[in-house]
Amino acid sequence: VAAYKLLAQGGSLLSISEYINNEKALGIISGILVSVVVAFVAGMAVQYVTRLIFTFRYQDGYKRIGALFGGLALTAIFYFLVMKGARGASFMRPEYLEWISANTLAILVCTFIPLSAIFQCLIIFFRVNIFKIVILAGTFSLAFAFAGNDLVNFVGVPLAALESYTQFSASGVTGGAFTMEGLNNAVQTPTFYLLLSGLVMVLTLWFSKKAHRVVATSINLSSSTRGEEEQFGSSLPGRMVVRSALRFGQVLRQVLPEGLFNALGKRMERPALRKGEIPLPFDLVRASINLVVASILIASATSLKLPLSTTYVTFMVAMGSSFADGAWDRESAVYRISGVLMVIGGWFITAVCAFSACAVTAILVSLGGVFAIFGLMLVATFLLVRSNFSKTISEKSSIGIITEELRDTAGIRAAVDTAVDRHVEKTLAIFRKGLESLLAEDERALKIAKNEAASLFDDMTRWRGEYYRMALRGEGGELYTDARHYYYRIFTNMKEVSHGLRSALGMMESHLANRHSVYKGILRENLLSMEAVLDTVPALVATYRHGRSKEDTENAQRSNDELQQSINRFQMELLSRIDEDHLSLRSSELYLNFLQFARQSANRYAIVGLLQRALDDLCVQKRAVTRSVKEGHAVAGVDSRPVGAQEA
Repeated sequence: VAAYKLLAQGGSLLSISEYINNEKALGIISGILVSVVVAFVAGMAVQYVTRLIFTFRYQDGYKRIGALFGGLALTAIFYFLVMKGARGASFMRPEYLEWISANTLAILVCTFIPLSAIFQCLIIFFRVNIFKIVILAGTFSLAFAFAGNDLVNFVGVPLAALESYTQFSASGVTGGAFTMEGLNNAVQTPTFYLLLSGLVMVLTLWFSKKAHRVVATSINLSSSTRGEEEQFGSSLPGRMVVRSALRFGQVLRQVLPEGLFNALGKRMERPALRKGEIPLPFDLVRASINLVVASILIASATSLKLPLSTTYVTFMVAMGSSFADGAWDRESAVYRISGVLMVIGGWFITAVCAFSACAVTAILVSLGGVFAIFGLMLVATFLLVRSNFSKTISEKSSIGIITEELRDTAGIRAAVDTAVDRHVEKTLAIFRKGLESLLAEDERALKIAKNEAASLFDDMTRWRGEYYRMALRGEGGELYTDARHYYYRIFTNMKEVSHGLRSALGMMESHLANRHSVYKGILRENLLSMEAVLDTVPALVATYRHGRSKEDTENAQRSNDELQQSINRFQMELLSRIDEDHLSLRSSELYLNFLQFARQSANRYAIVGLLQRALDDLCVQKRAVTRSVKEGHAVAGVDSRPVGAQEA
């Protein structure tokens, strides 16, 4: 806007700094940068000291010193939230603030000692878990700290606009002659607007899926659970940080005594999970530290009128505490650090995008005037409605398995049946869409198909990982173990099909992007015919699964052989047409990749059908064993191996 003004008045752009509050802008930017570092270091330091005191077996430790921890935490919350953070509140009169400042130490002592005594009584006589009280108080204090900072961002701009209009209406002068010095003065916001805005914020946090996704990302990156699929992939900066940290650790071990590391290691040992226990992302100790430290930092900075982002601070405190807690081990550190760096990078990319978008908006308004203003208002309204109310891509898996269903043999079979049917249908539909998009040279449709193939592969990876989670629970007997084994093999085969589909679609996209020629004549007709050949796969799977007699098995094998022969015929015709159609090596390789995908799909789905049959037999055997036990009969000589296992 300043550049436009200068150019319109014939001035020099060299004087643009006179129109921009550089000091304030740099103060805000530096404040946000510093707050990120301070939050991470504070969360790490406080969590590490607290963990050394309580260890991961805090259930016994907090009985002795839990009351002191609770008293200290609530006193800190009271000091920073009320005595420091609420100084600007409308109910805080000058005489109140003066009295608080004169009696700060006495207030803190009179708060800490009674709270500690009350907590000790609750622990001894009522066996109350003090960490839960701290978490409840920390949740309230963090909400209060957020409101003290975010409410300004939320209502500041519209209330400034309202105040501008109010002052202009009361001035009685024309718009061209009216200036806005009135906004330099402090403005007392009506309580009604604050309450209304707070209600909107509460409802948004409760119902907004985006807010839930932000929280889920934070929990994922700070979770202590290991072996799960990570939300973010690895990156070069993440690998460099981990490599440097490991080398630094080796240097420390050479400098400091080994006994120190052994002593610290014993304090940081995690207790083994009980059989069937589900690991939680973090325990009550870390939850307390996350809430208390984040709320203290936000309230302190707000009382000092320091610029910071509440989201950044809360996120970085959680990252620091998870780092101190050993949640970033060698199995997950690269992915966690890459995720944190990606989130931080996203913040700054957002700032650059906001700056650029604001510049574009200013140019449009300066050139288009009122028409541009109303046009931009319509665009903004459309984007808000589409972003918040339109139906977006489902967050659920395209396969639709629910983990809770996988707790017994029948649940595994039901989940597998649903997954196989949907996977076969979705795989064939995506391949058909990709093939038709390639032949039509439709890059946009091909890209959509490729993304769907990538999502399907991710689904298979995620749901095959349920095998690991079922093993962690350690439930069930021998038959349930066999069912889990079939589950793993079935999803492994479907994952390989998904991998081949993703690879084939990727080659198609690259082929079109490089503007290579597409197939014509007989080769084109053969590719379209291959769709019909692959459409027989669902029937093939059903035949292998439900066939019990020798004749059924022979029919299934005959169907598979016919499918393979059709693919072989397509391949022989390709070899005979390479010279005549002047096919390049790339085009030939792509065509052969299609045929290989078709072969692989047929063979692996045949295996899936046999494994489903074995799983069906296992469930029948399970029911027979259960019925016999209920009737009081001894189950002797029952072969624990399902009928279809040999063929599978």
